[in-house]
Amino acid sequence: MKQSITLTLIIGLLSLSVSAQQAVKIYNPDADAKKEVAAAVAKASAEGKHVFLQIGGNWCSWCVRFHKMAVENMKLDSLIKANYEVVKVNYSKENDNHELLATLGYPQRFGFPVFVILDGTGKVLHTQDSGYLEEDKGYSQEKVERLLINWSAFTMKEAAVKYSK
Repeated sequence: MKQSITLTLIIGLLSLSVSAQQAVKIYNPDADAKKEVAAAVAKASAEGKHVFLQIGGNWCSWCVRFHKMAVENMKLDSLIKANYEVVKVNYSKENDNHELLATLGYPQRFGFPVFVILDGTGKVLHTQDSGYLEEDKGYSQEKVERLLINWSAFTMKEAAVKYSK
């Protein structure tokens, strides 16, 4: 009897976990990613920011982990909002955004999520394999902060002034 109850509880918890994972809708397969990126580039240009492309899918547990960390960690959330226009680009069987990703140099070759940073003209500045940002079963806040700071428009302008002399 105890084994039956335990087994039922385990199955119930696993079902809830799977349902919760499926309920996450960070990426929109129906979105026009090219149009969203173009709008983000225009806005970033006007505001002196860069564009942060978060490429992945709702099926990707590491994509969900990154998104959760980025929005729940106040410091990361502030860094992102202050320095980037963010576009979440879907990659799934429903829509792999092949045409857009081809113009970005096929960043999906690094796995998911993968991050691409564009300047205010839409030029690719950096492609980040998220594996280098991982720590234990999540992401390193320090490594993510470093990525966000080092590739911000402000830091790049400061570096250009400092190192061009």
